[in-house]
Amino acid sequence: MNQTENIFDITILGGGPTGLFAAFYSGLRNASCKILDSMPALGGRLTAVYPEKYIYDVAGFPKVLAKDLVDNLVAQAMAYKPVLALEEVAQTLNRRDDGVWELTTQSGQLHLTRTLIVAAGVGSYSPKKHMAPGAPAFEGKGICYAVLNKEVHRNRKVVVIGGGDSALDWANEMVPLASEVTLIHRSDRFRAHDDSVNKLKATSARILTNTEVIAFEGDSVLKRIVIENTETKEQSSIDVDDALVMFGFNSSLGKIREWGIELTGDGIKVNECMETNLPGIYAAGDIAEYRGKLKLIATGFSEAAIAVNFAKTFINPKEKAQPLHSTTIMELKEKRGARAAAKSNS
Repeated sequence: MNQTENIFDITILGGGPTGLFAAFYSGLRNASCKILDSMPALGGRLTAVYPEKYIYDVAGFPKVLAKDLVDNLVAQAMAYKPVLALEEVAQTLNRRDDGVWELTTQSGQLHLTRTLIVAAGVGSYSPKKHMAPGAPAFEGKGICYAVLNKEVHRNRKVVVIGGGDSALDWANEMVPLASEVTLIHRSDRFRAHDDSVNKLKATSARILTNTEVIAFEGDSVLKRIVIENTETKEQSSIDVDDALVMFGFNSSLGKIREWGIELTGDGIKVNECMETNLPGIYAAGDIAEYRGKLKLIATGFSEAAIAVNFAKTFINPKEKAQPLHSTTIMELKEKRGARAAAKSNS
């Protein structure tokens, strides 16, 4: 083995909330760590898709903006100075005779690690596009598939298209900002939480069910949409400034499918220790699948801690998977730091 090789204890594939918490926990357990992500910034979908969206199901926060949660997670993780490799798309994964994993990326970089935690969310993803006439022409000119800055929609006529959680959440977020809010859904049944539906019904927003957008019209920017009632086939038009299309995302595991990891559906099969079928390879967050799995940020945090702790025992079987309480760990770190400082000053 080349002694100059930089081999990390834990490499985390994915810089979203699960990956960031895994990086923090790696530092807490004194494991060297690298985060590898295809995006130019940390935070995953929270940063790329809905930074201005409130999240309500993170313990300890009655509500928290996605971008603020990311900022806190980054600060927590970076306290242990993990190495960042951003805008790197994973390609191949091979295990050397000495047990070290070699991970290559699209740029040709080689990353060496003793263990790997795949926290890649839903894998690579792209928004499901609207297929009505005019949609491609007005993308970025009135049609949005993500809300990166909700202030740009202030005092504008906003239409939200979709019937899932994202559509209902954004419709509710737009009510105090926009001059008009219209939610359009092709069915009369929503795929969102009842609380979100009831909340929107209590506002001034217009809700059009059994309705589809059949055309987008305008000049250099979007001006109006043509809608059709799916039951009566009656058509009409609505003047709009912004159309937020919330149909969800197409996801793909990409090259991960070629690594020999056992998959189930669109996810990675893991056991109760977050282990995959490959030695030293773990998965956590939305990409991890097991019986009873709930795809929640809170679940990802727990799975990240489990994966890191069992990665530690894989690297060194003498280590304990069960960690000390974080307060105890930090007290010990502070005492060691104080002793080291005192020794250097003596």
